[in-house]
Amino acid sequence: MGENKLISSTEITHDGVKSLFKNSEPLDAIFELVWNGLDANANNIDVIFAEHQLGALETILILDDGHGIDIRNEKDNFGKFNDSSKKFDCEKHGSLGRGRLTFHKLCDTAIWHTRTKNYDANVKIKSSAIKNFEISYLEDAASNHPYLEGIETGTCVELYGFNSKFFYNDPSLPKKFSNEFGWLLALNPNKSIRINGQEVLVPPAELHKRTFLIDGHRFEATLIRWYEKPSSEKSYNYFLSHDYRTIDRELSSFNCKVAFYSSLYIFSEWIDKYDPNILEIDPASVETNETKKKLKKQLLDFQNTVYKDFLRSHVDKELKRYEKNGFFPSYKDVDPNYAEWRKSNTKKVVRELYFADPSLFNKLNDRQAKVLVRLLDIVLISNENDALFDVLDGVLDLSAESLVQLSEHLKQSTLENIISTIEVLKKRQIAVHKLKELIGLRYKEILETPDLQKIIEQNTWLFGPQYATIGAEEDTFTKICRNLRDRVPHISDIVEADLEDDVEVIGAQKQVDLFLARKIPTFDALGNEIYKCVIVEIKRPSISLNKKHLRQLEDYAEIIAKTPEFKSNKLVFELILIGRTVSRDDVTISQRMQSLKSRGEYGLVTLDEENKIKCYVKDWFTIFDEFSLTNNYLLEQLNTKLDDLADANTKDMVSDLQKAEKSYA
Repeated sequence: MGENKLISSTEITHDGVKSLFKNSEPLDAIFELVWNGLDANANNIDVIFAEHQLGALETILILDDGHGIDIRNEKDNFGKFNDSSKKFDCEKHGSLGRGRLTFHKLCDTAIWHTRTKNYDANVKIKSSAIKNFEISYLEDAASNHPYLEGIETGTCVELYGFNSKFFYNDPSLPKKFSNEFGWLLALNPNKSIRINGQEVLVPPAELHKRTFLIDGHRFEATLIRWYEKPSSEKSYNYFLSHDYRTIDRELSSFNCKVAFYSSLYIFSEWIDKYDPNILEIDPASVETNETKKKLKKQLLDFQNTVYKDFLRSHVDKELKRYEKNGFFPSYKDVDPNYAEWRKSNTKKVVRELYFADPSLFNKLNDRQAKVLVRLLDIVLISNENDALFDVLDGVLDLSAESLVQLSEHLKQSTLENIISTIEVLKKRQIAVHKLKELIGLRYKEILETPDLQKIIEQNTWLFGPQYATIGAEEDTFTKICRNLRDRVPHISDIVEADLEDDVEVIGAQKQVDLFLARKIPTFDALGNEIYKCVIVEIKRPSISLNKKHLRQLEDYAEIIAKTPEFKSNKLVFELILIGRTVSRDDVTISQRMQSLKSRGEYGLVTLDEENKIKCYVKDWFTIFDEFSLTNNYLLEQLNTKLDDLADANTKDMVSDLQKAEKSYA
């Protein structure tokens, strides 16, 4: 084989080359060599992984049909580093002239077999002496690499002597190539990249198109929003000729937007004639620059519209993730309606903040974001919204429009908080008014257990603010509690001494006691997580409570204390017995309450030594008075006019009370 050889070197030290690539991965070497082919105007590039007989990787070939490497100008290619002959061409990726040397991260030796229109040549570089390269000019084109046979111009890069574990059969490899080169393949549908014959596809994306008419010229703009970030290419605005040549390109102002990866392509006959290097002294420059200025404004508006639509969707997805992963407080011990409003309000503020400055949340890990969300939740109910706004205004990078929106929302939050509280209180006042009518005057008509059971389940706030939300029923826990209750001797028996003066035993037996049991996650006085087990028994309305019922309640507490399933130190119990009235002949219940009055818990009748089980006895009319006294000031300010219920239908009132707090009016 006739050939002329010469040795040359690049304009940088061996150690200098190695240090510049210390963060590069083995796959980057292949990417850079593919880019070299694309920069050489190749339309077809093949990456071939060849195995030897034992099935291990023997060589990697990167073949392109570009214009080849002009080795004779080696000072403008292999001899240059951090500079190259491509630097004035906006289409070129390898404009720093150093990508080809990344091969040393992957293997020991690289050979460039190249063919230009004028000659064939080889360039060989070894990683052990990476600044030096050996050039061989081939007198016979047939002696060049077999893969160049039949190709007019092109380059075949051969890599061998692998020094790293490169998983060339990794099934994710096509996707990585797609992320790296997809934007360019989308821009140039005539170009093709294959890995062992498998076509590299344009990655998933969505297309947005817009047409502009500026100064009599028609511009077609296509914005591609990539679902994943292309691995190395920034977002650009490409000004293209009709044959997809890049006449000019500019960095997009949307490069630093959170999770927003885009490429914008603009086609026009005006661009075909556009000269990006036109001088200001040229008379045509004034008109050209004016048109370009108008075009760029239209493009910016177009991109901003797409970005805002994307951001709304992105923020909603993030909020769903925050909710799923428990970023928002659980509001365990507050009223359900208030909890729902508070959560909604916090979500609105988080959404406004995220939309105004997405980088705030994007820079936080999940733990930090959870802390921020919960701090916002606390501040938003502290009447310090103005102070919060001042802090956010000083910290966040907000536009004037975003500042106004955020300010208005924080002001509205305080008002909504007041309105929400008033609405809840008003509905509860109406509910108490209707319950007084049912329990006080129509207790003989209330016979259907399911009706009353649902009323109690939907209005547990009646027993105190700590019971405003006690969660859904657990079948296993409720079943165990009910079975234990049934073990209390004579608990369902009725005698005349238990009844209201004007009630017969037969009538009372048609009614049924109500039972409610829930296990609520909460915290003890030391901040330890525990379960509070709340068991409520409501005696049928015709029954007056007496010492027999108190004894049965204590028997029930004793059975619970002896039950193995309930021995855990993480369980505490509150047993609440409720009746329409306490018998006028009974003194035991009132004496027991008086003896525990110092505890400050109305209705407390029994407390074990370990504070594990508490028993309460309450009557409905005391419960109603507790509500009125607790909310006396606000109720007086509301001065709600309550309807006369004398003619109201009992079933309608029952139905209203079963609707939780949605509507009692």
